[in-house]
Amino acid sequence: MAKKFLRIFINKYFITTLVFVLWLAFFDSNNIITNKKTRDKLNELKKEKQSYLDEIRKDSVQIQKLLYDTAELEKFAREKFLMKKPGEDVYLLIDTTADQRQ
Repeated sequence: MAKKFLRIFINKYFITTLVFVLWLAFFDSNNIITNKKTRDKLNELKKEKQSYLDEIRKDSVQIQKLLYDTAELEKFAREKFLMKKPGEDVYLLIDTTADQRQ
């Protein structure tokens, strides 16, 4: 029985096939490690693409609100650019507790 297995492992076709598979798996330009890294990078880029698409959708909704709703436009200008009406005072409140937690 052991002789039969030894004959199979010493066979030139088996050795050639084994060397060929090892070459493809580890030394070829498209080896297993390179494929894994490429797949990981692809998944990372897909997640990044999805986050950008979500941000684009959110910004598109915000733009539509700003174009057609003057109250929303005024609120946006006051919050983002600290704009004010004449005779009005603006007070900035800065949260310092968030800085202390970090």
